[in-house]
Amino acid sequence: MPMNYTIRQAADVTVLDLSGRLSLGEALAFGPGSAPVLHDLVREQVAEGHKNILLNLANVNYVDSSGLGEVVACMTSMRNQGGQLRICNVSVRVDDLLKITHLDKVLNFEKDEAAALEAFKRDQSKSVSAA
Repeated sequence: MPMNYTIRQAADVTVLDLSGRLSLGEALAFGPGSAPVLHDLVREQVAEGHKNILLNLANVNYVDSSGLGEVVACMTSMRNQGGQLRICNVSVRVDDLLKITHLDKVLNFEKDEAAALEAFKRDQSKSVSAA
């Protein structure tokens, strides 16, 4: 099953609820339109002015190295645009993959959506008080 998604707002955070397989190979193998590419999806949200994006991986059942690459590309794009990207609800398997690849040190991920939304608030209050 290729990656599917829904988009919703939680205060000033755009939540992308992802499901299925997070793999760039799916879209490349089956051609354009067969599966959304996460980085394209995030770029569209940024272009619409959304600066805080949360990737909810609760229903993602598979992530491969190209999927991890997509997440890192999303994080880089967000930082370059002055935004933030966080990840929540990772499965044990994905958590292990993040630790093995040491991406747990690079990516911002939280246990659940509530913790992630709180982290966005905390980071915003830090940037406001620093200004």
